[in-house]
Amino acid sequence: MAFDLDNEPMRENLSRRDLIFAAGFGWLWPPNWFRRRVRLAEASFEEIRRGDDRRRYIWIHGNERTARAVLRDHMRRYDGRAFLIDNDVRNVRLNGGELDPNRMFSRPGAERNLRALNPAWDNSQIESALDQLDSGRQKFLQRILPKQPGALIVALHNNGPGYSVNDELAISDEVALNDRQHPDEFMLCTMRQDYEKLAKGPYNVLLQSKTPPDDDGSLSRLCAARGIRYVNIEAALGATAAQSTMLTWLEATL
Repeated sequence: MAFDLDNEPMRENLSRRDLIFAAGFGWLWPPNWFRRRVRLAEASFEEIRRGDDRRRYIWIHGNERTARAVLRDHMRRYDGRAFLIDNDVRNVRLNGGELDPNRMFSRPGAERNLRALNPAWDNSQIESALDQLDSGRQKFLQRILPKQPGALIVALHNNGPGYSVNDELAISDEVALNDRQHPDEFMLCTMRQDYEKLAKGPYNVLLQSKTPPDDDGSLSRLCAARGIRYVNIEAALGATAAQSTMLTWLEATL
């Protein structure tokens, strides 16, 4: 079994006998039993590896627990790398303040979010936090984004009553409302070829391949700007079966 020496693997609930076995017979060991960490500023993610590095997955909001459960279960059956945030609330701490971790992928997006969440901060505090994010962002992206050309990264999110596919229609390039009865269940992708395949299925699908001028700092906007294949699978909090079925269907389709 290969180890990345940049990060010490975490050994969770393993006995001394298990560790000796793993060291000597790593090629037999379930690859997702060894976990590591990757971080940007104070946002820390557990990295789970299983088998071939065929695609990437990410769960980024700690209060969206259905998505976390779906992704962890998925990684027991599918190869790839998954990144799960070490958090149980939506925002992460940063220099004594708060930041939405899905707004840290660009400086302009992070700045707007920091100002909104930390109204008492002055400009020097904002600039210090932004510089900290800038200093580690590229290394962080090198770890979480797919390395192979054309590989896919899949994000899992849960939504509440105040958000649905209808909120994304105005800023989308193409829309396929295949399941109007469940507006809280949809897929958002950045590449047209993926959209054309997904739109033939039973789910609501959005294409957002262009980056609006008001960069919100999200991973989807970053991937669209860089031409990276990205799909977000949205489902309501608690809709475990629905989100799991959507993810399994995506695996068979893309």
